[in-house]
Amino acid sequence: MIDLTARIERRRALSLLAAGGAGLAAAPLWAQALVDLHLPGGNGARPLVTDFPGKGPMILQRSRAPLLETPMSAFDGQVFTPNDRFFVRWHYADIPTAVDVARFRLSVLGAVKKPIRLTLAELLAMPRVELAAINQCSGNSRGYFEPRVPGAQWGNGAIGNARWLGVRLKDVLDRAGIAPGAVQVRFSGLDAPPPDAPIFAKSLDLAHAMDGEVMIAFQMNGAQLPMLHGFPLRLIVPGWYSTYWVKALDRIEVLATPDTGYWMEKAYRIPATPGASVAPGATGFPTVPINRMGPRSFITNIADGARVTAQAPLELRGLAMGGASGVARVELSADGGKSWTPARLGPDQGKYGFRTWDAVTPALAPGEHGFAVRCTSAAGETQAFEPIWNPGGFMRNAIETVTVRAA
Repeated sequence: MIDLTARIERRRALSLLAAGGAGLAAAPLWAQALVDLHLPGGNGARPLVTDFPGKGPMILQRSRAPLLETPMSAFDGQVFTPNDRFFVRWHYADIPTAVDVARFRLSVLGAVKKPIRLTLAELLAMPRVELAAINQCSGNSRGYFEPRVPGAQWGNGAIGNARWLGVRLKDVLDRAGIAPGAVQVRFSGLDAPPPDAPIFAKSLDLAHAMDGEVMIAFQMNGAQLPMLHGFPLRLIVPGWYSTYWVKALDRIEVLATPDTGYWMEKAYRIPATPGASVAPGATGFPTVPINRMGPRSFITNIADGARVTAQAPLELRGLAMGGASGVARVELSADGGKSWTPARLGPDQGKYGFRTWDAVTPALAPGEHGFAVRCTSAAGETQAFEPIWNPGGFMRNAIETVTVRAA
C-alpha cells in the first residue's frame, strides 16, 4: 500500500543510478558472474548483477537508462514473476528516484469537459480492480534476430507476469468527462528526456482507453509498485506490448486529433504485413504502431545444452502465453515438429497472464535430443518455427527449442 503520510523513503534506493552510474560502467568487475545468452550474432556474454535496489540477480543489458533482463531460471515453476526478478526497461537516464506522495498529482487534461488533478489519496479511494497481465518489451528476444538489428540485444527475459492492482482508466477519464470529437488518449510520466529529445509519450485510441480493461496500477504482486517499475502509478495495457505501459504516470491528455509525436509516428512501428515480417534489408514498406502480443511458450527447467540422465524419462515444464487472448493448448515435439504431443496446463490465472505447463518424455536413449514447445492461443494463433524479421527487432514469437545430451 502506498504510504501517503510522508515523503517516500527511497533516497538511498536507486542511489546507484542517481549518482550518475560511474561505477556501473565497469559492470563486469562487480558482476557476480557472466551469463551467455548464446546470441546468433555473437557477443552474448552479459554480467549478472545484484547492485540495483530491490533486485535479485539480473542480467545487465545497460546501466543508464537501466535495462535489466530476467534470467530464464527465475521463471521456473511459478506463474507470477517476483518483483525482485522482473525485467526493467527505461528509455531515458533521468528517471525518478524519489516521489513526494503528498504533492504528487495525476493530471487529466486536453479534450475533456473538466480538467482534473487527482491526488494519490483520491485515486486510492476509487473502486479498485485487479488483473494478471504479462508485461513484455517490444524488443524481447531481439538478440535472436538474424541478420542482427540495432537496439538492446535482449535474450528471452524482457518479459514478466504480475498481478496488478489499481483503478480503471475509464473511471478516471469519466471523472474529467470526454469532450465531443476526442479520438485518442496520450500518456506520459516523470522520466525526463535529455535536451532536444521528445518526452516519452504513448497513445491509445479512445475506444481502447475506455474499454474497462486498461488500468492505472499502484500495486504489483501484492506490494507497493517499486520505483524501478514506475512508482507511484503505472499504466497497464493488457495484451499489448510494454511500450504502452507508461511508468511513473503523471499526465493523461485526451486528444482531438491523432498523436503525431515521435514515439507514435517514428518509433515502435512495425511492418503492416502478416506477422510484422519483411525480408531482411527491405525498405519502403507501410508501417503501423506496434500493438497486440502473440502467443509464446518457453521451457524453463532445462537449459539448452544441459546434460540429463539416459535411459530415464525427462520432466519438462515451462510457461506459455496467448498474447492478446488466453492459452488454448501447449504442445511438445521431439522430432523437429513432425509430430506434437499435448502438455498438461496449469491453472488459468487470467487470459492475459502466463500459464504453467508440464510434460514427461519417454526414457531417453543416450545421445542428443531436441525438444520444441509451441502455444496456440484462444484466438487460434499458433507459434511457427519460421522466425519473423523486421528492422526494429520487434515481436519475435518463434517456437523455442532446447537440445539436451543424455548420458
